[in-house]
Amino acid sequence: MTTLDTPPVTLAAAPGRASRAWRTLRSSRTALAGLAVVGIHTLIALIAPLLTSYDPIANDPSHALLGPSWSHWAGTDQYGRDVLTRVLYGGRYALGVSVVATLIALALGTAIGCAAALRGGWFDDVLGRVLDAVLSVPAVLALLVVVTALGTGPAVIVIAVAVVFVPQVVRVVRGAALAVVPNDYVTAARARGERTWSILWREVLPNIVDVVCVEFAMRASWVVLLISSLSFLGFGADPPTPDWGLMVAENRTAITVVPMASLAPIIALATLVVGLNLAADGLSKAWGVDRIREGS
Repeated sequence: MTTLDTPPVTLAAAPGRASRAWRTLRSSRTALAGLAVVGIHTLIALIAPLLTSYDPIANDPSHALLGPSWSHWAGTDQYGRDVLTRVLYGGRYALGVSVVATLIALALGTAIGCAAALRGGWFDDVLGRVLDAVLSVPAVLALLVVVTALGTGPAVIVIAVAVVFVPQVVRVVRGAALAVVPNDYVTAARARGERTWSILWREVLPNIVDVVCVEFAMRASWVVLLISSLSFLGFGADPPTPDWGLMVAENRTAITVVPMASLAPIIALATLVVGLNLAADGLSKAWGVDRIREGS
Protein backbone atom coordinates (compact mmCIF):
# COMPACT_ATOMS: atom_id res chain seq x y z
CA MET A 1 0.00 0.00 0.00
CA THR A 2 1.39 3.38 -1.04
CA THR A 3 0.63 6.74 0.50
CA LEU A 4 1.09 10.09 -1.15
CA ASP A 5 2.56 12.74 1.13
CA THR A 6 2.91 15.47 -1.48
CA PRO A 7 2.33 18.88 0.15
CA PRO A 8 -0.17 21.27 -1.43
CA VAL A 9 1.62 23.23 -4.14
CA THR A 10 -0.20 26.50 -3.59
CA LEU A 11 0.55 26.59 0.13
CA ALA A 12 4.16 25.40 -0.01
CA ALA A 13 5.39 27.37 -2.99
CA ALA A 14 4.30 30.83 -1.91
CA PRO A 15 6.38 31.22 1.31
CA GLY A 16 9.56 29.96 -0.36
CA ARG A 17 9.08 32.24 -3.33
CA ALA A 18 8.31 35.21 -1.10
CA SER A 19 11.41 34.68 1.07
CA ARG A 20 13.68 34.32 -1.97
CA ALA A 21 12.13 37.41 -3.53
CA TRP A 22 12.65 39.41 -0.34
CA ARG A 23 16.31 38.42 -0.16
CA THR A 24 16.80 39.41 -3.79
CA LEU A 25 14.92 42.66 -3.26
CA ARG A 26 17.07 43.63 -0.28
CA SER A 27 20.19 43.19 -2.39
CA SER A 28 18.89 45.58 -5.07
CA ARG A 29 19.91 49.16 -4.29
CA THR A 30 17.70 50.59 -7.02
CA ALA A 31 14.63 48.80 -5.68
CA LEU A 32 15.31 49.92 -2.12
CA ALA A 33 15.88 53.48 -3.33
CA GLY A 34 12.58 53.41 -5.21
CA LEU A 35 10.68 52.07 -2.21
CA ALA A 36 12.33 54.69 -0.01
CA VAL A 37 11.27 57.52 -2.34
CA VAL A 38 7.69 56.24 -2.50
CA GLY A 39 7.66 55.82 1.28
CA ILE A 40 8.86 59.39 1.80
CA HIS A 41 6.18 60.74 -0.54
CA THR A 42 3.53 58.72 1.28
CA LEU A 43 4.70 59.90 4.69
CA ILE A 44 4.78 63.55 3.58
CA ALA A 45 1.26 63.25 2.14
CA LEU A 46 -0.03 61.80 5.41
CA ILE A 47 1.54 64.40 7.69
CA ALA A 48 1.21 67.41 5.36
CA PRO A 49 -0.94 69.38 7.86
CA LEU A 50 1.85 69.03 10.42
CA LEU A 51 4.53 70.36 8.07
CA THR A 52 2.87 73.66 7.17
CA SER A 53 0.49 76.15 8.72
CA TYR A 54 -0.80 77.62 5.46
CA ASP A 55 -4.10 76.83 3.78
CA PRO A 56 -3.45 75.18 0.38
CA ILE A 57 -6.56 76.67 -1.28
CA ALA A 58 -7.06 80.06 0.41
CA ASN A 59 -6.25 83.06 -1.83
CA ASP A 60 -4.19 85.99 -0.54
CA PRO A 61 -3.69 88.54 -3.37
CA SER A 62 -1.49 90.74 -1.15
CA HIS A 63 1.17 88.00 -1.17
CA ALA A 64 0.97 87.05 -4.86
CA LEU A 65 4.09 86.13 -6.87
CA LEU A 66 6.56 86.31 -4.01
CA GLY A 67 9.97 84.71 -4.32
CA PRO A 68 11.42 82.16 -1.89
CA SER A 69 11.82 83.46 1.65
CA TRP A 70 11.83 82.26 5.24
CA SER A 71 8.05 82.68 5.31
CA HIS A 72 7.46 80.97 1.96
CA TRP A 73 10.30 78.57 1.19
CA ALA A 74 9.19 78.01 -2.43
CA GLY A 75 7.48 81.37 -2.89
CA THR A 76 3.82 81.99 -3.69
CA ASP A 77 1.74 81.66 -6.84
CA GLN A 78 -0.35 84.24 -8.66
CA TYR A 79 -3.16 83.86 -6.11
CA GLY A 80 -0.88 84.35 -3.10
CA ARG A 81 -0.98 80.69 -2.05
CA ASP A 82 2.10 79.11 -0.54
CA VAL A 83 3.69 76.90 -3.22
CA LEU A 84 5.34 74.44 -0.85
CA THR A 85 2.04 73.90 0.99
CA ARG A 86 0.24 73.11 -2.25
CA VAL A 87 3.01 70.71 -3.27
CA LEU A 88 2.78 68.89 0.06
CA TYR A 89 -1.00 68.56 -0.16
CA GLY A 90 -0.74 67.71 -3.86
CA GLY A 91 0.86 64.41 -2.88
CA ARG A 92 -2.38 63.45 -1.17
CA TYR A 93 -4.38 63.94 -4.35
CA ALA A 94 -1.81 62.27 -6.59
CA LEU A 95 -1.34 59.20 -4.39
CA GLY A 96 -4.96 58.89 -3.28
CA VAL A 97 -6.57 59.04 -6.72
CA SER A 98 -3.80 57.02 -8.39
CA VAL A 99 -3.82 54.19 -5.84
CA VAL A 100 -7.62 53.85 -5.87
CA ALA A 101 -7.76 53.92 -9.67
CA THR A 102 -4.92 51.42 -9.99
CA LEU A 103 -6.45 49.04 -7.44
CA ILE A 104 -9.80 49.05 -9.24
CA ALA A 105 -8.16 48.48 -12.63
CA LEU A 106 -5.98 45.73 -11.16
CA ALA A 107 -8.88 43.95 -9.43
CA LEU A 108 -11.08 43.94 -12.54
CA GLY A 109 -8.23 43.08 -14.90
CA THR A 110 -6.99 40.24 -12.70
CA ALA A 111 -10.45 38.70 -12.37
CA ILE A 112 -11.13 38.87 -16.11
CA GLY A 113 -7.65 37.72 -17.12
CA CYS A 114 -7.70 34.71 -14.79
CA ALA A 115 -11.22 33.76 -15.88
CA ALA A 116 -10.23 33.92 -19.55
CA ALA A 117 -7.17 31.71 -18.97
CA LEU A 118 -9.18 29.16 -16.96
CA ARG A 119 -12.26 28.94 -19.17
CA GLY A 120 -10.53 29.24 -22.55
CA GLY A 121 -12.58 28.41 -25.64
CA TRP A 122 -14.81 30.97 -27.27
CA PHE A 123 -14.71 33.27 -24.23
CA ASP A 124 -10.94 33.62 -24.44
CA ASP A 125 -11.04 34.09 -28.23
CA VAL A 126 -13.69 36.82 -28.10
CA LEU A 127 -11.93 38.56 -25.24
CA GLY A 128 -8.66 38.52 -27.18
CA ARG A 129 -10.26 40.23 -30.18
CA VAL A 130 -11.90 42.84 -27.95
CA LEU A 131 -8.59 43.55 -26.22
CA ASP A 132 -6.85 44.01 -29.58
CA ALA A 133 -9.45 46.59 -30.60
CA VAL A 134 -9.41 48.47 -27.29
CA LEU A 135 -5.62 48.52 -26.96
CA SER A 136 -5.28 50.06 -30.42
CA VAL A 137 -6.68 53.32 -29.00
CA PRO A 138 -4.03 55.56 -27.33
CA ALA A 139 -4.47 55.76 -23.56
CA VAL A 140 -4.52 59.58 -23.44
CA LEU A 141 -7.17 59.76 -26.16
CA ALA A 142 -9.36 57.22 -24.38
CA LEU A 143 -9.00 59.14 -21.12
CA LEU A 144 -9.98 62.40 -22.80
CA VAL A 145 -13.06 60.78 -24.34
CA VAL A 146 -14.25 59.39 -21.00
CA VAL A 147 -13.56 62.62 -19.11
CA THR A 148 -15.25 64.72 -21.79
CA ALA A 149 -18.34 62.52 -21.63
CA LEU A 150 -18.61 62.26 -17.83
CA GLY A 151 -17.07 65.53 -16.63
CA THR A 152 -14.24 66.15 -14.18
CA GLY A 153 -13.57 65.32 -10.55
CA PRO A 154 -11.78 62.56 -8.63
CA ALA A 155 -14.55 59.97 -9.11
CA VAL A 156 -14.60 60.50 -12.88
CA ILE A 157 -10.80 60.32 -13.06
CA VAL A 158 -10.82 57.01 -11.18
CA ILE A 159 -13.44 55.57 -13.55
CA ALA A 160 -11.60 56.84 -16.63
CA VAL A 161 -8.24 55.42 -15.54
CA ALA A 162 -9.82 52.08 -14.64
CA VAL A 163 -11.52 51.83 -18.03
CA VAL A 164 -8.26 52.59 -19.85
CA PHE A 165 -5.96 50.27 -17.89
CA VAL A 166 -8.20 47.24 -17.33
CA PRO A 167 -7.52 45.82 -20.83
CA GLN A 168 -3.76 46.14 -20.34
CA VAL A 169 -3.90 44.38 -16.98
CA VAL A 170 -6.10 41.64 -18.47
CA ARG A 171 -3.53 40.84 -21.15
CA VAL A 172 -0.60 40.59 -18.70
CA VAL A 173 -2.49 38.60 -16.05
CA ARG A 174 -3.99 36.25 -18.65
CA GLY A 175 -0.49 35.45 -19.92
CA ALA A 176 0.70 34.63 -16.40
CA ALA A 177 -2.41 32.58 -15.59
CA LEU A 178 -2.05 30.50 -18.77
CA ALA A 179 1.22 29.14 -17.35
CA VAL A 180 -0.58 28.05 -14.15
CA VAL A 181 -3.82 26.56 -15.49
CA PRO A 182 -2.26 23.34 -16.98
CA ASN A 183 -0.72 22.35 -13.61
CA ASP A 184 -1.94 19.26 -11.77
CA TYR A 185 -3.40 21.07 -8.77
CA VAL A 186 -5.73 23.07 -11.03
CA THR A 187 -6.76 19.87 -12.81
CA ALA A 188 -7.40 18.22 -9.45
CA ALA A 189 -9.55 21.14 -8.33
CA ARG A 190 -11.61 20.84 -11.49
CA ALA A 191 -11.99 17.11 -10.94
CA ARG A 192 -13.29 17.78 -7.43
CA GLY A 193 -16.02 19.91 -8.96
CA GLU A 194 -14.92 23.21 -7.47
CA ARG A 195 -16.45 26.34 -8.93
CA THR A 196 -14.52 28.58 -11.31
CA TRP A 197 -14.14 31.46 -8.87
CA SER A 198 -12.99 29.10 -6.13
CA ILE A 199 -10.28 27.72 -8.41
CA LEU A 200 -9.20 31.23 -9.38
CA TRP A 201 -8.99 32.41 -5.77
CA ARG A 202 -7.40 29.32 -4.20
CA GLU A 203 -5.28 27.82 -6.97
CA VAL A 204 -4.48 30.35 -9.72
CA LEU A 205 -4.20 33.72 -7.97
CA PRO A 206 -1.71 32.64 -5.24
CA ASN A 207 0.68 31.51 -7.97
CA ILE A 208 0.59 34.76 -9.95
CA VAL A 209 0.58 37.20 -7.04
CA ASP A 210 4.13 38.27 -7.97
CA VAL A 211 2.98 39.33 -11.43
CA VAL A 212 0.02 41.18 -9.94
CA CYS A 213 2.24 43.09 -7.49
CA VAL A 214 4.66 44.15 -10.21
CA GLU A 215 1.76 45.15 -12.43
CA PHE A 216 0.39 47.35 -9.65
CA ALA A 217 3.71 49.17 -9.20
CA MET A 218 4.13 49.73 -12.94
CA ARG A 219 0.55 50.88 -13.55
CA ALA A 220 0.66 53.20 -10.54
CA SER A 221 3.58 55.16 -12.00
CA TRP A 222 1.78 55.56 -15.33
CA VAL A 223 -1.47 56.53 -13.62
CA VAL A 224 0.23 59.26 -11.57
CA LEU A 225 1.69 60.73 -14.74
CA LEU A 226 -1.57 60.46 -16.71
CA ILE A 227 -3.65 62.09 -13.98
CA SER A 228 -1.23 65.01 -13.77
CA SER A 229 -1.27 65.28 -17.57
CA LEU A 230 -5.06 65.47 -17.56
CA SER A 231 -4.98 68.22 -14.93
CA PHE A 232 -2.40 70.14 -16.95
CA LEU A 233 -4.67 69.95 -20.01
CA GLY A 234 -7.68 71.13 -17.99
CA PHE A 235 -9.52 67.80 -17.83
CA GLY A 236 -8.46 66.65 -14.37
CA ALA A 237 -8.66 68.28 -10.97
CA ASP A 238 -10.81 71.39 -10.63
CA PRO A 239 -9.26 74.59 -9.22
CA PRO A 240 -8.30 75.30 -6.49
CA THR A 241 -7.46 71.62 -5.83
CA PRO A 242 -3.75 71.26 -4.91
CA ASP A 243 -2.81 69.04 -7.85
CA TRP A 244 0.69 69.02 -9.33
CA GLY A 245 -0.41 69.07 -12.96
CA LEU A 246 -2.88 71.86 -12.27
CA MET A 247 -0.18 73.85 -10.47
CA VAL A 248 2.11 73.67 -13.49
CA ALA A 249 -0.72 74.79 -15.79
CA GLU A 250 -1.67 77.72 -13.54
CA ASN A 251 1.86 79.03 -13.07
CA ARG A 252 3.54 78.34 -16.40
CA THR A 253 2.91 81.90 -17.63
CA ALA A 254 4.75 83.31 -14.59
CA ILE A 255 7.69 80.89 -14.71
CA THR A 256 10.16 83.74 -15.31
CA VAL A 257 8.86 85.62 -12.26
CA VAL A 258 8.38 82.76 -9.76
CA PRO A 259 10.02 79.69 -11.31
CA MET A 260 9.54 77.55 -8.19
CA ALA A 261 5.77 77.76 -8.57
CA SER A 262 6.15 75.51 -11.62
CA LEU A 263 9.40 73.70 -10.82
CA ALA A 264 8.37 72.50 -7.35
CA PRO A 265 5.37 70.40 -8.53
CA ILE A 266 7.41 69.14 -11.49
CA ILE A 267 10.16 67.93 -9.13
CA ALA A 268 7.60 66.29 -6.84
CA LEU A 269 5.91 64.51 -9.75
CA ALA A 270 9.21 63.41 -11.28
CA THR A 271 10.58 61.96 -8.05
CA LEU A 272 7.38 60.02 -7.34
CA VAL A 273 7.25 58.54 -10.85
CA VAL A 274 10.96 57.64 -10.75
CA GLY A 275 10.52 56.05 -7.33
CA LEU A 276 7.58 53.93 -8.51
CA ASN A 277 9.49 52.86 -11.62
CA LEU A 278 12.55 51.85 -9.60
CA ALA A 279 10.39 49.90 -7.17
CA ALA A 280 8.59 48.13 -10.02
CA ASP A 281 11.86 47.28 -11.72
CA GLY A 282 13.28 45.89 -8.49
CA LEU A 283 10.19 43.78 -7.82
CA SER A 284 10.21 42.52 -11.39
CA LYS A 285 13.82 41.35 -11.15
CA ALA A 286 13.35 39.90 -7.67
CA TRP A 287 10.42 37.74 -8.76
CA GLY A 288 11.63 37.06 -12.30
CA VAL A 289 8.52 38.59 -13.85
CA ASP A 290 10.28 40.11 -16.88
CA ARG A 291 10.14 36.83 -18.80
CA ILE A 292 6.41 36.43 -18.11
CA ARG A 293 5.57 39.98 -19.22
CA GLU A 294 7.64 39.69 -22.40
CA GLY A 295 5.96 36.44 -23.36
CA SER A 296 2.40 37.66 -22.79
